[in-house]
Amino acid sequence: MEREMASIIYTPKDIFEQDFKVGVRGYNKVEVDEFLDDVIKDYETYAALVKELREENTRLKAELAKKSTESATSPLTQSIMETPQTASATLTNFDILKRLNRLEKEVFGKQILNNEI
Repeated sequence: MEREMASIIYTPKDIFEQDFKVGVRGYNKVEVDEFLDDVIKDYETYAALVKELREENTRLKAELAKKSTESATSPLTQSIMETPQTASATLTNFDILKRLNRLEKEVFGKQILNNEI
């Protein structure tokens, strides 16, 4: 869902073609024209930057969609999705640690006893 962006009122051409009325004590026309020339340059730079960022955004979204599709079809993901998740089959970390502890006692306990004798 894309956000609605504010609409652009003036194009660089609109700014360039804008003509101001000069009063008795009006602004210096050369100074105003120089300033507007700089505004036009900045405006064009921002427009190019926005275009570039939109293209990058589109490219990154496509890459993300491709990666999520690839990860959804990986063998590990498929095996996890195929494994039934029932309350009795779910192991907690604590359950796994208890089983490892018993296994270590079984394997290493006999080795320790054999080394002491």
